[in-house]
Amino acid sequence: MSVSPAIGAASGAPESYDEHVSASACPACLAAPSAEQMAKSGDIKGARIMLSLPTAHCAVCITDVERELTRQPGVRSARVNLTLKRVSVDAEPGVEPAPLIAALDRIGYEAHELDAGMLSATETDKRGRDLLMRIGVAGFAMMNIMLLSIAVWSGAEAATRDLFHWISAAIALPTVIFAGQPFFISAWGALRGGRLGMDVPISLAIILASAISVFETIKHGHHAYFDAAVMLTFFLLVGRYLDYRTRAVARSAAEELAALEVPRATVLRDGAEVVVPVGELHPGDLIRVRPGGRIPADGEVTLGTSETDRSLLTGETLPVYVGPGAMLSAGEVNLTGPLTLRVTAAGKDSSLHRMADLVAMAESAKTKYTSLAERAARAYAPIVHLLSFTAFGVWMWLTGGDLRFAINISAAVLIITCPCALGLAVPAVVTAASGKLFRRGLLIKDGTALERLAEVDTVVFDKTGTLTMGTPKPENLDDLNAQDMAVAAALAAGSSHPLARALAEGAAAAGCTPATLDDLREVPGYGVEGRWQGQIVRLGRADWIGAAAGNSTATHLKIGTGAPITLRFADSLRPGAETAVAALIAQGKRVLLVSGDVEGAVAALAQRLGISEWRAGALPQEKAALVTQLTGQGARVLMVGDGLNDTAALAAAHVSVSPASALDAARTASDIVLLGQDLSPVADAVKIAVQARRRIKENFGISILYNAVAVPIALIGLATPLAAALAMSASSITVSLNSLRLK
Repeated sequence: MSVSPAIGAASGAPESYDEHVSASACPACLAAPSAEQMAKSGDIKGARIMLSLPTAHCAVCITDVERELTRQPGVRSARVNLTLKRVSVDAEPGVEPAPLIAALDRIGYEAHELDAGMLSATETDKRGRDLLMRIGVAGFAMMNIMLLSIAVWSGAEAATRDLFHWISAAIALPTVIFAGQPFFISAWGALRGGRLGMDVPISLAIILASAISVFETIKHGHHAYFDAAVMLTFFLLVGRYLDYRTRAVARSAAEELAALEVPRATVLRDGAEVVVPVGELHPGDLIRVRPGGRIPADGEVTLGTSETDRSLLTGETLPVYVGPGAMLSAGEVNLTGPLTLRVTAAGKDSSLHRMADLVAMAESAKTKYTSLAERAARAYAPIVHLLSFTAFGVWMWLTGGDLRFAINISAAVLIITCPCALGLAVPAVVTAASGKLFRRGLLIKDGTALERLAEVDTVVFDKTGTLTMGTPKPENLDDLNAQDMAVAAALAAGSSHPLARALAEGAAAAGCTPATLDDLREVPGYGVEGRWQGQIVRLGRADWIGAAAGNSTATHLKIGTGAPITLRFADSLRPGAETAVAALIAQGKRVLLVSGDVEGAVAALAQRLGISEWRAGALPQEKAALVTQLTGQGARVLMVGDGLNDTAALAAAHVSVSPASALDAARTASDIVLLGQDLSPVADAVKIAVQARRRIKENFGISILYNAVAVPIALIGLATPLAAALAMSASSITVSLNSLRLK
């Protein structure tokens, strides 16, 4: 169990959040709702300082942060990226992050330094812009070719018809070559690897439609299908872009964790302090960490006493007393006193970096899951090619070698069986379900999350910041008389400790005016003391005060020679937590509570919520091991957590949810984000996921029925390539409409 703190427990890192997502979709599902909430701000190219802003959540935050930072000496410009919740600062050499962080703290914004070099996942989205550009080119060309086609359909003959066909060719061929490159490159890569992916029949359909159109134009044919080729390219590009946006939202959690490592450290060399990059630290180096600073490397305390906040790493709400001989891990926050550490592990060998490696491994394992559509496509692609080539061979034999007619039918078969509806079966449902869940306060980040959520039979909850709000509040202030409360408020005002702030806020809310103290000072690692009316007054650790240590989050007050007074703190329950747990149990799910917090706090919460299985004092790797163990037993685990200590478990789970207040890395590792404070939508999401899976299966049925009717029509020569393209679009629209029923 943890030692009682000087002031008490640190909170579980509450934060605000404004995420965005674009639900997967395909051609005709443009009518489906999108949950995308885009923030337009971008990073400054070449910015020297990057700060994380976990509490930034709106346009006002952007203005406040940028204005305050540009007021600081040496800062040239600052740009907030609200989507990524960070600010890029262009500053003159010599400007350090610490004063900027302090300036933001003064106006109420929490900030942490990030290593910009580790954030490769946040570089400019070149691929997304490239797809958008190709969509624009294909759409513009499609509209112009359709206008020319109307003239041909209206009865243009001979030279006039040929002229319109040649103009269409001049527009369509460069468009198809340029806009179709994502499909062509992917198809070529599949063929080189000896595979038949969905892009192979798509590419063949586009190429054949274009080739037949050129052939018909040269031969003065009545029909050319340039409009079908460009229309097919346009619709498929739209689907590809929307699907890409869904995947791009989930940035690498491992990179987020690595970026949380402090990029610089203060090293003691020949008695002088030298600031060096963390990468230059070696075991045996002596480093200095001031109060409020994050520990840059694993090490042993050689000088100084303090308390460290491990809540981001372990979820433990009680700050831990540290002194000479104590072992600290990278990522902990030094709270009250300066410390000198001898480095034992730094950089890639640090515990924080090992946690990032653990997350990366878990994420890699999760990506092995393939959606229903992908599994169906493995069998679908070979069948499409077989049908097309069979139709070509049969009609060549039946017509006595009429190449022109046989190629037309082969192309029509390829186009009419184009796996657009199949590819749309899942994304269209995900889009509709995402809109429904978004309105209930849940944001889907991954295209396969709903499918996985529908399979869940076990739910694992974190405690601090997930089932609770992660904000301590005094429980027994009413037991204090006015005099004691005034002294306690005055002492609390002399510390920045999390519970000191909570105590000061609670006393202020009760209308208490702090007493006037003399000689007020903070004793690192122990608490705060001062002199009041000639008496020594103290607020802090139980053993320093002379009080009995308990198993709850508390601090202790002693006035002169009077008996110690224990001030207890409790973390408020998250709204909807009881409802969510009860609903999941009613659905037959196995519910567990696992936390890094002390046993007493975890047991009390488990009993209150009716959770029979719980574990306290769990380290990050132990949480991930529990999820892996449950998975090994055949369970499909839903992990709900918010802290850095939950990140590996979130990534290892079959599907995961993080509250909006979660750390960036935890939100990144999760598949679903809870936008509001209410936890009850988590149980609703499981029910909606089951409904969504039913719609997906119905869409597959529609796709199969469509092919059963359309393919024979194409095989017997009753469908032109243009008619095939129209039929393909009709099937996609039907699948979209069925998906919208989920609303």
